Formats: sequence, C-alpha cells, structure tokens
Amino acid sequence: MSLPNLDALQVIADPNRRQILQLLTKETYNINALAENFDMSRPAVSKHIKILQLAGFISIQEIGRERHCVLNQKGFDDVKALISHFDQFWENKLSRLEIILNKKKD
Repeated sequence: MSLPNLDALQVIADPNRRQILQLLTKETYNINALAENFDMSRPAVSKHIKILQLAGFISIQEIGRERHCVLNQKGFDDVKALISHFDQFWENKLSRLEIILNKKKD
C-alpha cells in the first residue's frame, strides 16, 4: 500500500484509528484481537493498522507465530511538532499584545 501524501493529522482524523491507538496504550494486540473491538471486518481493521504503521504510529512485532501491534513514537512526534509550531505562534502573539498593553498603561 503506497500513501505518498500521508500525514499524521490525516491518519489520526479517523476515529477508528484513534481508538486503535487508545487500545494499544493498554497492551499489545494481534490483529485478530484488535478486530474484536470493532464493528467492521478484519480486512478493514488491517487496512487501518497498515495506515498507522506507514505513518509511524505503530510497529508490528513478531511474537511467536503472531504479529502484534505496538505503539511507535514517530507519528506522535510529527503531531507534537505541528502543535509546537502553533503554540509558539500564539505565545509570540500574546507576548506582543502584552507589550502593547503595558505601553498603553504607561
């Protein structure tokens, strides 16, 4: 599966993928165990898992004969970087507003 324009926000925009990520904060799951938590087919869950994997949110680990999904940091780092960019933008705006308001007081 090739997804050239895949970005972290598009990936987590889907509520099913967010639910998969939330489930994986509790423990690792194989694909069948994850699929049991959803009202969709196993192939549909597999597609969501593949998207999460390609975006760096999860990795697949072989444990015995099973493939388990585990959280991976990269996708979350991408989201954090975007949020940090806008946090800095708003901090700068508020700092400039504070300077203007302090000048008006004087």
